[in-house]
Amino acid sequence: MHCSTSIRTGRSSALIRGGRAGALALIVLYGAASAAENHARLPLRIGPHAFEVEVAATPSERGRGLMGRTHLPADGGMLFVFEQPGRHCFWMRDTPLPLSIAFINSTGRIASLADMQLRTETLHCPSADVRYALEVRQGEFQRRGITARAQVDGLPR
Repeated sequence: MHCSTSIRTGRSSALIRGGRAGALALIVLYGAASAAENHARLPLRIGPHAFEVEVAATPSERGRGLMGRTHLPADGGMLFVFEQPGRHCFWMRDTPLPLSIAFINSTGRIASLADMQLRTETLHCPSADVRYALEVRQGEFQRRGITARAQVDGLPR
């Protein structure tokens, strides 16, 4: 998260100036910010390609998504899980990291792909009803040769 960088750079000066109480508050805040990025990872496979992704399955998790993130590993990402298939659209407001998205149907097939530009409100919608969406670093699907109709294995039911 963007705020982790600020906290990390200000940490030693806070320890000197703020005393123990200030340092403790800063460490707790840093831990909470880091914990938000350290959810349990779910392994997914698309052909020979492996990803370790965070899962956003509740409305609040889906609403937050990858907002504020400035880094995502090449094999990382976020899987959005919806209760019902539908035309679930995405935008990038408050997301400072360019992403690619795969819209995945109920059977685990990629219905469509899109590249999304950072900090925009442009809607990216699937071409058909989907139950999942997978966000990864922009260009990662293309680099790996992943296209529409590819099967995604390891999805939660």
